[in-house]
Amino acid sequence: MAMLMDGRAVGQRMLDACAEKVKAIVAARGTRPCLATVLVGDDPASVTYTRMKRTRSEAVGMRSLKVELAAASTTEEVVARVAALAADPAVHGILVQHPVPRHVDERRVFETVPSAKDVDGLTLTSFGGVSFGLPGVGYGSCTPEGIVRLLDAYQVELSGRRAVVIGRSPILGKPMAMMLLARDATVTICHSRTRDLGAIVAEADVVVAAVGKARFVQGAWIKPGAVVVDAGYNAGNIGDVDFEPAAERASLITPVPGGVGPVTLAVLIDHTATATARQLGVTL
Repeated sequence: MAMLMDGRAVGQRMLDACAEKVKAIVAARGTRPCLATVLVGDDPASVTYTRMKRTRSEAVGMRSLKVELAAASTTEEVVARVAALAADPAVHGILVQHPVPRHVDERRVFETVPSAKDVDGLTLTSFGGVSFGLPGVGYGSCTPEGIVRLLDAYQVELSGRRAVVIGRSPILGKPMAMMLLARDATVTICHSRTRDLGAIVAEADVVVAAVGKARFVQGAWIKPGAVVVDAGYNAGNIGDVDFEPAAERASLITPVPGGVGPVTLAVLIDHTATATARQLGVTL
């Protein structure tokens, strides 16, 4: 059976390090990092996620600012609220919880966040910074960066390895591919129109599942000894990978829950600390 990759333990170590960064920032400038979470509507899952993010930020000594807008808010109203946060020097990081209601132009809202405060790594500038390997230009999208940190924590060698990313979203699949490529992996992106998906996955040393379909990735597809990262989360605490048969073939695998989620959240908090230090001119 595969060894489980414990995202909770890795995430907690990251949060402990963030708490020390916050102390250093407060000591240097007397200012606490502040993360603003923007929620449009009252989707129960989004309400829970934003509450978790505020709780974790406060636990490491940061301030959190809860911004909630009605589901009927227009794009212009959401953009105006985010622009106000962008102009507020007391706010150091801005997270717009996604998805937003369908009538709201999500991309326009994301692009209202200045790259210096884009701690969720969702703007075009942040994606460009990751893709071109430009240090200090925006921030990596939190879930793929969390996956890379989790792989690092388990000393997974990526250079020269074949990696398959299942999913091509601008928030997860595409930046994930860029980050793996930056580590010298040979990367294949698969999606809903990929033919012979099982055969492609069977050649992968590292598999990242981010397709949004419960138990979509079959255990029989997994190459013996491969590393399997399940970035999916579906109803009933079920991931995108059929866990039990995949675990019989993989060397390392993430559980759902307790795998990718905790490190994603820790990356967000770490980005906020880093963003604050950059804005205040503090060397960490």
